[in-house]
Amino acid sequence: MSGTTTGATNGLAKRVTGQVHVIGAGLLGASIGLGLRAHGTEVTLEDASPTTALLAADYGAGRARTPEDPEPVLVVVATPPDVVADVVARALETYPDSVVTDVASVKLAPFLELRRRGVDLTNYVGSHPMGGRERGGAIMARADLFVARPWIICRDEETPAAALALIEAVALELGATPLEMTPQEHDRAVGLVSHLPQAVASLLAGRLLPASDQAIALAGQGLRDTTRIAASDPELWVQILGANREPVVEGLDALQADLAAFTDALREPEAPGARRRLADLLAAGVRGVSRIPGKHGSSERFTTITVLIDDRPGQLAALLTELGDLGINMEDLRLEHSPGAQIGFAEIAVLPEVAERAVADLTERGWRTL
Repeated sequence: MSGTTTGATNGLAKRVTGQVHVIGAGLLGASIGLGLRAHGTEVTLEDASPTTALLAADYGAGRARTPEDPEPVLVVVATPPDVVADVVARALETYPDSVVTDVASVKLAPFLELRRRGVDLTNYVGSHPMGGRERGGAIMARADLFVARPWIICRDEETPAAALALIEAVALELGATPLEMTPQEHDRAVGLVSHLPQAVASLLAGRLLPASDQAIALAGQGLRDTTRIAASDPELWVQILGANREPVVEGLDALQADLAAFTDALREPEAPGARRRLADLLAAGVRGVSRIPGKHGSSERFTTITVLIDDRPGQLAALLTELGDLGINMEDLRLEHSPGAQIGFAEIAVLPEVAERAVADLTERGWRTL
């Protein structure tokens, strides 16, 4: 079941019916609440911080539970990783007839801890929606946070089909794509595609601290792209990296070996074979990035056209309107300002077969393209 799309519904749970209780009203918990409520599901909230729970409620993610509320059909644990096992165990005891899932970004450690404690895991299904933002908290929550994102569902042979189907229904209702993995497969995968990049981005961003203001002023989109996730919460990431340390350390060791080879070749570029080693390492990066899925998880690649826009109100809106009028679908958009100039660059990703026509039509309408 490695990375396979689930097929557990089979006439069981086509949609979420009944009350859902969310424990942990931060970014993920509040986003789940917002998304489910948008589809008519009743959501109640709980958080260790009363202020956080009230804030999420104010944003419309749900309401506080009352003694009159029935037992929920589903309990979603959206707490920090270091307390997930405690909260899941308590939820299974408090709501014995409810399905319980957690959405932590590490799956094996909580599962093993629950087993070590002898907790009855019949109604437990670990899961992980691959959605997030650099900033956390209910204030950053979005109902569409999980749209077109993978939602990993972990189960074993003892997981009831109805429980699995309910988690799948939640994922589908929130616009995600449910996939099945074992906890081990999940942790190894996210160690490579999520946790290792976080470590690298943070370390790279840390190298900016001793740099001069003059040097930082030259920073462009490339640096912003590679350090964007470094703005994430350090306390949360200490928990995540510690809980998934083996795959991350393995990735760091491999990266360190590549860095050493790259550094040695660059230190003595005239040495025999040095330029070849540099080229091979850079080319490996090109091949690697080509494997990253594109829009909506497809492997389709896009062509980028760059349009110069004046730095004044309405210009970007005008450009997007022109693209719509021309019948050109924009797959992605990135903006960059030119340092010290009243001009910006709009990098627009389009399908390769329409790129040439897009450039010609925009140029004909007075836009400057690169």
